[in-house]
Amino acid sequence: MRIFKLTFLMMALSFSVIGQKTKKDVIKAIDSRQSEYSTIARQIWGYAEVGFQETRSSALLMETLSNNGFKIEAGVGGMPTAFIASYGQGKPVIAILGEFDALPGVAQDAVPQKKPIEGQLAGHACGHHLFGTASAASAIAVKDWLIANNKQGTIRFYGTPAEEGGSGKVYMVREGLFKDVDAVINWHPGPVNSASAGTSLANKTGKFRFYGVASHAAAAPQRGRSALDGVEAMDVMVNMMREHVTQETRIHYVITKGGEAPNVVPAFAEVYYYVRHPDRSEVKAVWERIVNAAKGAALGTDTRVEVEITGGVHDLLPNETLAKAMYANLKEVGGYTMNDEEKAFGVEIQKSFTGKVPSLSSTQEIEPYQLREGSASTDVGDVSWVVPTVGMSAATWVPGTAAHSWQAVAAGGTSIGMKGMMIAAKSMALMAVDLYTNPSLLAESWKEFKAKTGDFKYEALIGDRPPALDYRK
Repeated sequence: MRIFKLTFLMMALSFSVIGQKTKKDVIKAIDSRQSEYSTIARQIWGYAEVGFQETRSSALLMETLSNNGFKIEAGVGGMPTAFIASYGQGKPVIAILGEFDALPGVAQDAVPQKKPIEGQLAGHACGHHLFGTASAASAIAVKDWLIANNKQGTIRFYGTPAEEGGSGKVYMVREGLFKDVDAVINWHPGPVNSASAGTSLANKTGKFRFYGVASHAAAAPQRGRSALDGVEAMDVMVNMMREHVTQETRIHYVITKGGEAPNVVPAFAEVYYYVRHPDRSEVKAVWERIVNAAKGAALGTDTRVEVEITGGVHDLLPNETLAKAMYANLKEVGGYTMNDEEKAFGVEIQKSFTGKVPSLSSTQEIEPYQLREGSASTDVGDVSWVVPTVGMSAATWVPGTAAHSWQAVAAGGTSIGMKGMMIAAKSMALMAVDLYTNPSLLAESWKEFKAKTGDFKYEALIGDRPPALDYRK
């Protein structure tokens, strides 16, 4: 009986694959597995693992892809949770990126009121549980399409950890893991459906650790040297520096360690900094000024400072040739309509927003194509400077939701997030089909890519440091 069941399952799978010859077939195939993919996404949502600690999330995606015929190479680029899943052979080689890390400090239940999950330290406030799952679903559908049409080519899924500040993809680029790829497809969760070409901000991040001398703050203050004074002096200087940087510069910091008790002079303190700008050379210049502020602060407070670069990403290089093709595929897939339960959730969660809120019906729409200037950063930027790269976003959150918010975590754990995820999976799969069937599309994307990059030579902003596997600890 067991052998009969296995044979029947293999026959059913074979029939399913054989039937997936057209784009409409691909859409139907992905839709038929919505429940399965929603379950996977919800599991990763529940794991809520932060950068380089995504052991269960990575394992689940690897298992899903392996069970669907992909060969897995785990632990690539010196990162235990990074992996590449491959199927097929020869050219073209099309890559689909998948992320799965959560953000610390935003644990939230899947309800429309702020309700942190007790005991949970992180949450998927950027929707990477949906990101990784949709990308895996897309890769599986493309694999089945290659088989059904007896097409030559390779489809790869890149499991990329620690996008949030850990620069996971940068290590993969630095290791040459994209050197034979012809095009890269990716997406990101959001409040709208869009496939416009866009840029992002280059970014450099690091931790400044100050070392002083502990002492009784009242009985022997003269013997102490406060590491916290070093941090605060540095922060004051950097904040004064804000008046003297270019308008587009963004600087953020948090004091991660500041001492344990007011009556003990802190012997150790740490501050974590981000610098962003559209131009990576400006990021480097501002970062050096911040390092000098840290050195000055240490000198002035008689403490010692050490600097660790924890991340750094290039700006995103748009490829309009690919972006316009992605836009056409997103239009073909279309948006989705909220049911009554989802609308009730949306109405309730929008009460927590400030200002004018968009209509809930905007999930049915596709935003008009345009060239956008981004205000965030992503390690996809590094990928885009070594191979033509295209992306899109899907409405996985209630319209009007900001990224990195509890509202994003909440919607991402509901059917709203799952519906948006499926839009992305189908659109990316159709984009891959175009790349396999239209050689001129690939050729034009490379022509644009080479015209924009010129004599550019890739150099990682993180230098030659190994992956900062403990940056979230």
